Amino acid sequence: MSIRDEKANTRLVHLAASYIAREAGRNTLITPTRADISKDRRNATVFVSVFPEDQADHAIAFLTRHRDLFKEYLKKEGRFSMLPRVTFMFDAGEQHRQRLDEISKNI
Repeated sequence: MSIRDEKANTRLVHLAASYIAREAGRNTLITPTRADISKDRRNATVFVSVFPEDQADHAIAFLTRHRDLFKEYLKKEGRFSMLPRVTFMFDAGEQHRQRLDEISKNI
């Protein structure tokens, strides 16, 4: 991964975090953990963690409904050479990492 790709991923995560903080309700904590922009820069996936975890489906549905508004926000704030089509996914990797941390503490 090039430095340019890393910067784009980091910028997308920060913009997603600021948008979610502004638009999401206060009942659920939605945190963007990482982003993955395709090589052609047409598609991007933002992975999020959700607390409480039983609200993950609602959080992903909320983010999917707001995809167009988030795209408008990216147009205004993003400064991407090509605006990617963003999809949001639950970050199961983060959930597995937390579980491994719990297990390692018990050893």
